[in-house]
Amino acid sequence: MKPIGYFEGESMTRRKVFAVAGQALGGVAGAAVVLPALGFAIAPIFDKPEEDWQRVGALDDFVPETYKPRVITIVQGIGEAGKSTVYVRQGSAELDEDPNSYVAVSTRCAHLGCPVRFVQAAGNFICPCHGGVYGFQGEVIGGPPVRPLDRFQTRVVDDGVEVGPRYSVTSQLEPVRARDPGEYTGGIWEYLYPPRPSTAPAP
Repeated sequence: MKPIGYFEGESMTRRKVFAVAGQALGGVAGAAVVLPALGFAIAPIFDKPEEDWQRVGALDDFVPETYKPRVITIVQGIGEAGKSTVYVRQGSAELDEDPNSYVAVSTRCAHLGCPVRFVQAAGNFICPCHGGVYGFQGEVIGGPPVRPLDRFQTRVVDDGVEVGPRYSVTSQLEPVRARDPGEYTGGIWEYLYPPRPSTAPAP
């Protein structure tokens, strides 16, 4: 039996028109709810904060043989909770580094993010949480860390040393964009663990 209102040659019935219109309205209503929430959730990922450079001392404060701890602000506006310690030294010619450069090593363990400390007597960085051990340049020499310690960019301004954005390094200490703890770097890992778009470019 032909539906009421149907006539020969008609390609779409009134019922089908109402069904399509209802689906379209449902899609619009769903998008009105989902898209703002999705944008709110992912917008911070693509937010590119301004580079923050902080002075950590005069040039004469640092030598190539050891590190000096300095406190910097990682997250602004949250007081002591936003601060972290960074270990700074002068570049070492014996390690094929530029003596006119400065190295700033992060204290965040590359395993799960626990704070490491530099042990002067051993010349190593030690993580107290899970036994991670890093060499003098921050390279992994023991324990579960998946990559060397992160570093901060450095520059010389008015006879002082400043540290800037954080970046990660490969096992060969080649700079790459910053990764989170537990993420590998170098080789195929660059594709399996891509950096967040908000991270600063590697130096």
